[in-house]
Amino acid sequence: MTESPVGLAPEARAIMAKSEGENFPVASRLLPRRTREHLLAIYGFARLVDDLGDEVPGDRLAWLAWLEGELDLVYTGAPDHPVMRRLAGTVRRFDLPDEPFRKLIEANRQDQRVTSYAKYGDLLAYCDLSANPVGHLVLYVLVAATPQRKKLSDAVCTGLQLTEHWQDVKEDLGRGRIYIPQEDLARFEVDAADLGAASAGERVRQLLAFEVSRARGLLDEGAPLAGLLGGRAGMAVAAFVAGGCSALSAIARAGYDVLAGNPRPSKPRRAWEVLKAIVVAVP
Repeated sequence: MTESPVGLAPEARAIMAKSEGENFPVASRLLPRRTREHLLAIYGFARLVDDLGDEVPGDRLAWLAWLEGELDLVYTGAPDHPVMRRLAGTVRRFDLPDEPFRKLIEANRQDQRVTSYAKYGDLLAYCDLSANPVGHLVLYVLVAATPQRKKLSDAVCTGLQLTEHWQDVKEDLGRGRIYIPQEDLARFEVDAADLGAASAGERVRQLLAFEVSRARGLLDEGAPLAGLLGGRAGMAVAAFVAGGCSALSAIARAGYDVLAGNPRPSKPRRAWEVLKAIVVAVP
């Protein structure tokens, strides 16, 4: 598959079209247009690797190996896929390291091999591959990648990743994956059959309340990043955090039943939460 024709890979247009539907878009409209263009180049890579890990038929590990070969060419030659050619310009402009991109590929490799996580720490280690690298890349594009900011970014990105997992428990189960740690399932006496039910029983609701609290704690921990960045970048971070918190609040308003429906905040409610967060975080 490392020699696969690029025409068989997901098309660039289809990949980029998904950016408008993301829960937590990387390229916030609060940022300058030129910055958004570079962040969309990063988004294209992240979306492509996720599509190869989740959606393409056939040998997904082989497809991910092909993508890593394309990433090598970003740094040493000329990649073939349009998404990777676009990424190459951003990599050169900001001298982006390859490690965050390789971590995102490794996260999707892990998804092919690992279907559940024994402990919460194991899940956090997965988020360090699947979510935190995106935040680091954003900071590099903002020319703001200090160790302190990276640490705060990790809390935000992991919190957002966990929020998506708690929204999508049933969808993930349909893919054969359970992201709720096994130690937590045991603590609340919940099994896979409970997670596949038409609606959440009391034990599942208690479990989700516990997980939602953890995710909210991470978002609160990372929220000071907005003030450290300031300006439009800080506003964008405040919006990310507020969007995650509003999603968690939607789960709470649904009684923590993520099985009967798909709890999401309404656009007006989310917009109001984002506006409040921006005013507070970036005076």
